[in-house]
Amino acid sequence: MNPISLPAWMNNFGSRTVAAPIIIVLLLSMMILPLPAIALDVLFSFNIALSIMVLLIGLQTTKALDFIAFPTVLLVTTMLRLSLNVASTRVVLTEGHTGPDAAGKVIEAFGHFLIGGNYAVGIVVFVILTIINFTVVTKGAGRIAEVGARFTLDAMPGKQMAIDADLNAGLIGEEEARRRRSEIAQESEFYGAMDGASKYVRGDAVAGILVTIINIVGGLIVGMAQHDLAFADAVKNYTLLAIGDGLVAQIPSLVISVAAGVVVSRVANTEDIGGQLMTQLFSKPKVMYVTAAIVGGMGIIPGMPNFAFLTLASVLAGMAYMISARLKVTAEATVVEEAPEPQAETEEASWDDVVPVDTVGLEVGYRLIPLVDKSQGGDLLKRIKGLRKKFASEIGFLAPTVHIRDNLELKPSGYRITLKGVEIATGDSHYGQFLAIDPGMVTGKIAGQATTDPAFGLPAVWIDADARDEAQSMGYTVVDAGTVIATHINHLISLHAADLLGRQEVQQLLDHVGKESPKLIEDLVPKLMPLSVVQKVLQNLLTEGVHIRDMRTIIETLSEYAPQTQDANELTALVRVQLGRAIVQQLFPTGNEVTVMTLDNNLERLLMQALQNNTAGSAIEPGMAETLSRQAEEAAKQQEMMGLPPVLLVSAPLRAALAKFLRRAIPQLRVLSHEELPDSKTIRVTSLIGGSA
Repeated sequence: MNPISLPAWMNNFGSRTVAAPIIIVLLLSMMILPLPAIALDVLFSFNIALSIMVLLIGLQTTKALDFIAFPTVLLVTTMLRLSLNVASTRVVLTEGHTGPDAAGKVIEAFGHFLIGGNYAVGIVVFVILTIINFTVVTKGAGRIAEVGARFTLDAMPGKQMAIDADLNAGLIGEEEARRRRSEIAQESEFYGAMDGASKYVRGDAVAGILVTIINIVGGLIVGMAQHDLAFADAVKNYTLLAIGDGLVAQIPSLVISVAAGVVVSRVANTEDIGGQLMTQLFSKPKVMYVTAAIVGGMGIIPGMPNFAFLTLASVLAGMAYMISARLKVTAEATVVEEAPEPQAETEEASWDDVVPVDTVGLEVGYRLIPLVDKSQGGDLLKRIKGLRKKFASEIGFLAPTVHIRDNLELKPSGYRITLKGVEIATGDSHYGQFLAIDPGMVTGKIAGQATTDPAFGLPAVWIDADARDEAQSMGYTVVDAGTVIATHINHLISLHAADLLGRQEVQQLLDHVGKESPKLIEDLVPKLMPLSVVQKVLQNLLTEGVHIRDMRTIIETLSEYAPQTQDANELTALVRVQLGRAIVQQLFPTGNEVTVMTLDNNLERLLMQALQNNTAGSAIEPGMAETLSRQAEEAAKQQEMMGLPPVLLVSAPLRAALAKFLRRAIPQLRVLSHEELPDSKTIRVTSLIGGSA
């Protein structure tokens, strides 16, 4: 045998995974195979010790999930007691005629202790213990577990939404969110399991009574009929054995039931049960003084046990005095500790004082707080979460979390959107009102506060809720205050997508693609190209409004041309050609016709010469630049009036320079080259720029 395989085999065999099957087999064996008296003594002692251990663990827990294995422990301990009942019954009925110690010293000792020479009293006391366990402790614990499971399940959606809100607001990370969701699921499963497991304990109590009755009746029959014992001797032997057997099983059962009640009835905080009891029962000296006075008053009533009541009253009064003194000292120490030191030195600066700026931030005035407060019905967090999902599915990468905070320096209904700590937009949104936006085809005017749509600059009016239907009937687009902010954020993150794609986001994007195509990523980064060049190419695409969902095509193109060039602009042009179909589909989602603007041949030739003479590729003669910018803006407006996207079609050498030049004046303009158009598309020119140049 291989010397390495033996320890591994032994380790697997001895692992905890085989412990549960072995325990179940042993419990079943105890029901079938006869056990000697000494084995019963050991197992009954172990059962008592196990129940005490479970109770102590339950008292030390700070929340129910600290003892998540408790339902299984209930099942196993119940099966252990039932197996011991079966094994002891066999010994009692077969060897009971030999004397009270036939089933071991433990059963004999418990029987003598409870009966004390009076069998009737012993039977009554045993029945009372069983009834207490069955009707009080076990039933109460089961009811608490049942109600706890119901309320836990009812509260699950709210808890899940709270976790999502904290995650969207950036208060917690993905790992913490997963941990909290798992804890919520475990909590519901725990209370549900406890509800079912408590039925085992109740059944065990009933079984204890029945087993005791069977042992007494069966023992009398066996002793008198088979072993010719006198009735008095049979009653003495078998009653002692039956009561001792039942008691040695019911006491651990009662302890386990108490542990179950303790675990499911506690309210989770940072203290265990003992700490909670001491803190909350003996922390109010006024309550203890009043209690001492009442108990002392009862002690001076004639006929009452004066010594007991007066002694207890004195103890309570003394404890109250000690607690009052301790609380007074603690309060004085707290005041001294909080008093400012006049000559205290200023703490040294540390790296904790350096707070990183939020990539995307939203600051709201105090009147807009209800929009982000879920307890007040605000759903802005949910809307922003949906925007991030939409952005990821359309653009091709996951945008950073939007961090939201209130800012009392803003106008009450104002908000501010920041990018890497810098303000990029502001606006007003009136909570409780609706924004009626004029898309250009309204049939009348509506009364309200005139304004402009903060996202697209369209004329709009803030109206009350009762005027909403009237505005919609006139052709206005009506949105609520939360939608105004969410739409503005969506527009801005799409506009600044390139700024949101940092080094970390690029690495996460490559890791995501690498899960399905690991070889594709390994061959490119860092073998052929550094991560910074990949980031620059992706940012160039996003700057010109090109989505990067087709990462496979982008990576394959970069891998193909990386040995020839590392220039990000050249690589961007090559990638755009490969993404031509997707770019055209993005601009013209339906039909085979591409409606574009184009340059006059003379103007295009002059621009080519200017770019060739300027190695920087960006200098255009001022007069020509002004004419080009003005005519391009007019043509773009004409395209938009026809309901068409403004697209300028030029030759490949001019595309990048013109896109950069015209982007500032006409942000919505898209510049394509002839190489980027698929052969299946038909070109229709609507405007000729520079025809009079």
